[in-house]
Amino acid sequence: MNRDLYIDFAKGMATLSIIFIHTAFWSGQFYIPAEVRVFSLVFDVALFYALSGITSGSNIEKTFYRLLKLQITYMIFVTLLFFLDYFFKIFGLTFFSMEWLQGFYSTFGSKYAATGVSDIPQWQNLGNWYLHQYTNADTFPVVMGSFWYLKVYFILAVFGVLILRFFPKHVNWFIGLCLALTLIFNIYPEYYPAGQVGYVAFYLAIFLIANRMRGKKIPTRIIPVLYAIVAAALMWMFWYYGSEIFYKINKNKFPPKVPYIIWSLFSLTTLFVLYNRLKISKENFVTYIGKNAIFFYFAQGISSSLVYFIVVALKEDIPWWILMIFIYIINIILAFIIAAGLKKVDDLGWKILEFLRKKTAS
Repeated sequence: MNRDLYIDFAKGMATLSIIFIHTAFWSGQFYIPAEVRVFSLVFDVALFYALSGITSGSNIEKTFYRLLKLQITYMIFVTLLFFLDYFFKIFGLTFFSMEWLQGFYSTFGSKYAATGVSDIPQWQNLGNWYLHQYTNADTFPVVMGSFWYLKVYFILAVFGVLILRFFPKHVNWFIGLCLALTLIFNIYPEYYPAGQVGYVAFYLAIFLIANRMRGKKIPTRIIPVLYAIVAAALMWMFWYYGSEIFYKINKNKFPPKVPYIIWSLFSLTTLFVLYNRLKISKENFVTYIGKNAIFFYFAQGISSSLVYFIVVALKEDIPWWILMIFIYIINIILAFIIAAGLKKVDDLGWKILEFLRKKTAS
């Protein structure tokens, strides 16, 4: 079966959008206007959950094997991250001073300033990362700020494949249940549960809706109706919440509430409209990113942390929009370089694990 390059293309575009979001919302806090930062959320992480739904099936063994491989790749990455963070602190304490390290970390802003720098490895942090408790990595703060997506993905992938396998005739009922729970949580915010329930309720609905769209094409006559519904929802949102809700979209993302859900409708509608309509016939720059999306997702956390230092050095001397374009391009280039390195580290990690397996096999 030929690989659907549209899926790779869409994943690549979504990854480039995530890099722009993290360019705008992390180091961009120092110089990018709030309006531009909010508009960066138009094509956001919901696209990844939809694309996962399109490409997922009811094969439990295949899904669990894929998730296991992802978990091991993730553990290899965070192990590398742990030692990079630790060795940098040792370097700073050995050749400079605690004050120098604190000054270095203050570049990220007071919210992310390191508070527990030590020459003793904080092994509990590595254990927490393995178990998807994302305590901050002082040297690369954007990395753990990005990983909330991964935990939710693991949860909904498991629930999704179980529903597709054991309740194939009742998928619509589960979509309705997820949407109803999301609506109830928003109508009665005092009952909005802490933890992952709110995230999974909404994103599992997207996952299952996308799975129902698998192999289908939205009729051309329906497209104007869909975009009219999106436009009506946006107008209602501004009428009901007031114009100030525009600046609160990101706050309504964690966990997803009605304003952010409405804000994400445009990107999801566009994804489904172009599915089986936009034909990508050749590999290209964007499809390459899509095929290696997980490594780029890991890499952009590191690159988005590194560009802070360029921003701090240049933000007073360059117009914000020129600096934004420059930093975004630099961020993509760094993500490419780091992603290539991470692929090699991942290959090495798997070779080491295979070596250990052979040596310990009875």
